[in-house]
Amino acid sequence: MENMRMSSIDFVEENKRKLLELFPNIGREVVREYDSAGNPIIDIGIDFEALQQELSSDLVSEKEERYQFTWPDKRKTIIQANSPTTETLRPVREKSVDFDNTHNVYIEGDNLAVLKILQETYLGKVKMIYIDPPYNTGGDSFVYNDRFVVSSDEYVSGTFDEDGNILYDIKNNNESNGRFHTDWLNMMYPRIKLARNLLTEDGVIFISIDDNEVHDLRKICDEIFGEANFIGCAGRISKKANNQGDYWAPNFDYLLTYAKNKNECPSFFGGINYSSYNQTETEGPRKGEKYQLVRLYMTSLDPMRGCNNQRYYIECPDGSFIIPPGEVFPSEKKDGAFVPPSSGKDKVWRWSYQSYLEKKDQIVVKKGKSSNVVGADGEETLWNAYTKTYLNDVIDKSTATPNSFIEDHINQNATHELKKLDIPFSFAKPTSLIKYLMEVMRVTSDDIVLDFFSGSGTTGDAVMQKSADGIDAHFICVQLPEKCEEDGDAYKAGFANICEIGEERLRRAGAQYKKDNKKVDTGFRVFRVDSSNMKKVYYNPAETQQTLLDVFTDNIKEDRTPEDLLFQVMLDLGVMLSSKIEETEIAGKKVFDVADGFLIACFDKEVTDETVKAIAQKKPYYAVFRDSSMASDSVATNFDQIFETYSPETERRVL
Repeated sequence: MENMRMSSIDFVEENKRKLLELFPNIGREVVREYDSAGNPIIDIGIDFEALQQELSSDLVSEKEERYQFTWPDKRKTIIQANSPTTETLRPVREKSVDFDNTHNVYIEGDNLAVLKILQETYLGKVKMIYIDPPYNTGGDSFVYNDRFVVSSDEYVSGTFDEDGNILYDIKNNNESNGRFHTDWLNMMYPRIKLARNLLTEDGVIFISIDDNEVHDLRKICDEIFGEANFIGCAGRISKKANNQGDYWAPNFDYLLTYAKNKNECPSFFGGINYSSYNQTETEGPRKGEKYQLVRLYMTSLDPMRGCNNQRYYIECPDGSFIIPPGEVFPSEKKDGAFVPPSSGKDKVWRWSYQSYLEKKDQIVVKKGKSSNVVGADGEETLWNAYTKTYLNDVIDKSTATPNSFIEDHINQNATHELKKLDIPFSFAKPTSLIKYLMEVMRVTSDDIVLDFFSGSGTTGDAVMQKSADGIDAHFICVQLPEKCEEDGDAYKAGFANICEIGEERLRRAGAQYKKDNKKVDTGFRVFRVDSSNMKKVYYNPAETQQTLLDVFTDNIKEDRTPEDLLFQVMLDLGVMLSSKIEETEIAGKKVFDVADGFLIACFDKEVTDETVKAIAQKKPYYAVFRDSSMASDSVATNFDQIFETYSPETERRVL
């Protein structure tokens, strides 16, 4: 059995491993620490001089002048992004909606920690990222982690964990701060660097920003994504009218846009009014597809331009017939009977008679308040004929691209949306903007949309709306539980922090969408960032004295539940947080079956051969147990033999 790592990816170690595979000769033995007995612990380090020799033809000297963008502590932010975290995500069922069935995720905590935690599981799986970070306008509060050593007098409960690691640090960044731009860059750089890893090869990140930092943000994104993957910088009207400002009244911001790999990213798609496709096919091979009804008769059609077979009868549900207006009518009153137009007064349908016969299943005949067609003898009628135009067909054929100046999604719309939900929040983006970006990105069902500055939950709301429209994508929203100001409307309305605002907004909005469409996924699993489920000895055994070993017979913290352990295991093994989980009982022990048998875990104590055998017979890809879970030495001895007998391919892990 193999021990679980139970921490995020250590990018330094991963990069070192890759270098040693390429150049084995650059490895050197080094002593970094000693065990409790004073014996050196040998590690393999990188000889940078040897590495320079291997790369001598492309070596760039530190003293050589070159174009670059730098600022104080930039190297620390790179180290910060690469360093692993032992923090984990703990499920919060009482705040969740439809926990057992939803594919959506809401995470409370510092987004830097969350992005590290998600690296294993969501690496290369996120189709679209949208973030609306602090604009650094001179008075906003934001989070940044630029301290690596914390003294005892700096420790504040809730801000640092028991090991002194900073959890989050919220500060006002005023223009008087001598590190005004530096602090903002130190906050943004590691987050964007980690976010890039999560994108699919054809994935895209959209970042809302204004004039204050758009130039600096462009430079760090060029460095992280590569200038070749810059897609564009769209302008967006944020306010229709604005009397603020001493010179220009600011009424627009930017959408900085980068692809993970521009060569793999399809062209953006635009020019379609998605809201007009307001019908859903209820049967047949196109069941579930969105379409709109378009009149089969257009007054603009000229009947004298090769339309000899486009004037015919169409039968109505009551047995009567309709035809475009004119002077000459078919001699026989039956469906499909046609007559060539004799003059410009004899109007025609858009479709030929042959097309009508081939695609009758796409014709809808219904009554309206008025009609521009006539009955079989030219009499008035309220019947009219329409054709179904399917959204997917239009998307497949369209070559239109969206304009880089966005006028239709102003922030006032967000104010109206939140007011209808009775949610107090300022400076939110409208859901229409996120839906628009999903459309130009061609986000489809099962794609993941990530927002790690989620604020009031606009992105989650927008994804649920698209799900109600038939595009069943899934969201991951991440938000720091920043406290609401006690004299603000949100606090007075009963919201202690921003996470509570976002979660309640999603509950209320989701309940509305559920009324109209019972199948839409309006649920979300709530998780909270917390310290590891494992006791400190699990990560630092060399620091443990022999006299204290009896304290650590169980390496799991006392306040952690089996479900806490399950989700940390899922993250460590790359299993999505939204995966289906079934809880069963085998020989009196609680067993979790994740993703239809991909992972089976049991964290109960006193596990017997009977439970081990039953799990092995299910042939999971992974089987995970607690290190101290076996009922006896005999069970522990038989464990591997049982799996070798019933499921030798199963990866067995302990924690």
